[in-house]
Amino acid sequence: MKVFVKRVYDKKEKNDGKRILVDRLWPRGLTKEKAAVDIWLKEIAPTTELRKWFAHDAEKWVPFQKKYIKELEKNIEPVSILKKEIKVGTVTLLYAAKDEIHNEALVLKDWICKND
Repeated sequence: MKVFVKRVYDKKEKNDGKRILVDRLWPRGLTKEKAAVDIWLKEIAPTTELRKWFAHDAEKWVPFQKKYIKELEKNIEPVSILKKEIKVGTVTLLYAAKDEIHNEALVLKDWICKND
């Protein structure tokens, strides 16, 4: 199982495998062609309420992770879709946030790899 994480604005590479956007909102200023997204799995993203509460505030990182994992545990269908894609081959989880250390794709990758 190979799961990578990268910003959707970064250049597509051969080893990306299936590129899955895991943001609820489409990335600003990015066309679908430039994004090179294979699947937009917006239902797996944090709820709008949680996303707005977190607001990429590093001080809220630990509670954000816990709250997002609770959402993932209840979000059976999109999680199932992602797990199926991972079983087929390499997957790259794409996110738009500028913060490369505090974003939902990292939480998702860590959680999905531990629970597969």
